[in-house]
Amino acid sequence: MKRKGKIFKIIKWILLVILALIAVLFIVRAIGKAIYSQTPDGGINESMYIDVNGAKQWINIYGNDMDNPVLLYLHGGPGSATSDIDYAFTRKWADVYTVVTWDQRNCGKSYDAEQNDIVLTRELLMADGKEITEFLRNYLLKDKITILGHSWGSIYGANLVLEYPEYYECFIGTGQLVDMLENEKAFKQEAMLWAEGDNEALELLNQLTPDKITMEHITARNAIMQKYGYDMMVNGSDYNLAATIIFNPNYSIIDWINYFKRDMGVYMDFFASQEFAAFSLTDRINYEVPFYNINGDKDYQTNYKLAQEYFEKVNAPFKQMFMMENMTHGLLESDSEGFSEIVHQIARTEA
Repeated sequence: MKRKGKIFKIIKWILLVILALIAVLFIVRAIGKAIYSQTPDGGINESMYIDVNGAKQWINIYGNDMDNPVLLYLHGGPGSATSDIDYAFTRKWADVYTVVTWDQRNCGKSYDAEQNDIVLTRELLMADGKEITEFLRNYLLKDKITILGHSWGSIYGANLVLEYPEYYECFIGTGQLVDMLENEKAFKQEAMLWAEGDNEALELLNQLTPDKITMEHITARNAIMQKYGYDMMVNGSDYNLAATIIFNPNYSIIDWINYFKRDMGVYMDFFASQEFAAFSLTDRINYEVPFYNINGDKDYQTNYKLAQEYFEKVNAPFKQMFMMENMTHGLLESDSEGFSEIVHQIARTEA
């Protein structure tokens, strides 16, 4: 009986310690969240759901000075919303831009299981982009805004700027995607050079199907990039990701629960469809606004060489390419400080 009593006491103390740690975590999170939820003097910090083309979609608006130009950040994917961490790097631009982060249709905080039956098309997503732009112009009293798009967001943003140039001051693409089919073909060609003489890698290469994007293709591609040191987060991040998640001012416990309940099948279908292919920028090179690119010199997820070739063809009132050294596709997180310096340089050029 004494032995059972001792075990019970040990279990009781372990539970008390666990509860105490949970309480401390909640207190620390509450303090951090309160700090990041503050509005800068003379600036703005607002989160809201708005109706975009018949669907409830979430945005955050953050800036130090309401007189600054507005920048709409388009996350990648498609469907890979970054609202869980993006405030950590986008707020570094908030002294020169009023930054808007947007969880696109049916992903991130905009996810709604009732939309899972909606077929994503170029027409639908272009209408979303136009409506969010019109809302921001009216809400923030700006005639034009800037777009900064990463990965999928770069090809999406370029399409918006090409179609509605009257709405935009300039375009900034990073991890610039030009054409998905050509991108995957170029990756396979590069990977064949890396894998020469490596039987394990050659087996992965045999699983690549550039002409037909499948989960097997994506898994094999990611494994090859990781094997040879080109995966997205090979350089880690220059800020604390765990702290960023814990102190996220835009996520409640319910938001986190919903985050892990998402069904992203609708985006996988879109990713492999002709509707996604229709966003291709091949031979679409005439921009009516300044064109900027920020790419990593080790980015093969969206092939930086194809981005360079496209940049050389672009006709624009002004264009400038920035190449970040030793950076893969995760340059926003891996060198957020260096990326921010480039964004500031662009803001000065535009001013």
